Amino acid sequence: MRFANFHDKLKVNIYTKETDRMVTASTASIGFIGLGVMGNSMVKNLINAGYSLHVYTRTKSKAEEVLELGADWHESPASLAQASDVIITMVGYPVDVENVYFGDQGILNHTKEGAYVIDMTTSKPSLAIDIYEEAKKNGFTALDAPVSGGDIGAKNGTLAIMVGGDKEAYHDVAPIFRVLGERITLLGPAGAGQHTKMANQIAIASNMIGVCESIIYARKAGLDAEEMLATISTGAAASFSLSNLGKRMIDKDYEPGFYVKHFIKDMEIALESAHNMGMPAPGLELSLNLYKDLADMGEEDSGTQALIKLLAHEAEMSL
Repeated sequence: MRFANFHDKLKVNIYTKETDRMVTASTASIGFIGLGVMGNSMVKNLINAGYSLHVYTRTKSKAEEVLELGADWHESPASLAQASDVIITMVGYPVDVENVYFGDQGILNHTKEGAYVIDMTTSKPSLAIDIYEEAKKNGFTALDAPVSGGDIGAKNGTLAIMVGGDKEAYHDVAPIFRVLGERITLLGPAGAGQHTKMANQIAIASNMIGVCESIIYARKAGLDAEEMLATISTGAAASFSLSNLGKRMIDKDYEPGFYVKHFIKDMEIALESAHNMGMPAPGLELSLNLYKDLADMGEEDSGTQALIKLLAHEAEMSL
């Protein structure tokens, strides 16, 4: 089957959540850079949906699982960009985003005309705008599309995807987004996706303190922490952090669905953005300081639920 253009390639992918079925008549290839906790699962979902995947990550051993599933390995972002119709990046920090996009082997210098680049890293809104403008100069389109939902959402294809950029481009790549997530929203022009993710992280920051203190309080009061959690999760206190990460806290499971070090990075970006807008954020500042203390305890590679270790220690309570 031949396609008149790339837009047609993407439009023939029809994904229906109700039937859990992807009709794959597309020849569009996807390049994916960054195979961490979430990226690996996202690539698997795209392969299972029938897309051909090109992958690159700094440590090739992290790609072994998806290479066995049929993904093609590339030695540089430049090589991957030249082979892909859509390029998705999911890396660690804004400096990593800058290197992947603007470096000598960066994708902005090597992407094919008419292609799409999508940064799903949580990064600076200002950087998302820079990427969008540079991509436009070079004849292709950029979207910022950070996600929320952690390792569980990545595995299950149920991520919330927050998109900034042009409406036409958003609709063009929507079939790909629908493989990766459920709540997918175009929030505005370039940078709007990243601003929305900052709002998301601000809401989570103070909530995580509350979840930890709730569990510590229950234990000090002699309650069954699991019963307490199951009960209040059905009421006004309900949240993803309470239901999912609260259970991990009780089970002393500190494996990273989302790293402490990456949450610190996100909060620093959010606080900088808030200050640039003249907005005080006392709850965010408190959470950031607590997580920095947690990292100083050697927990930067733990999951964000490890915050309970710090607060339990301060409460002079054994977990």
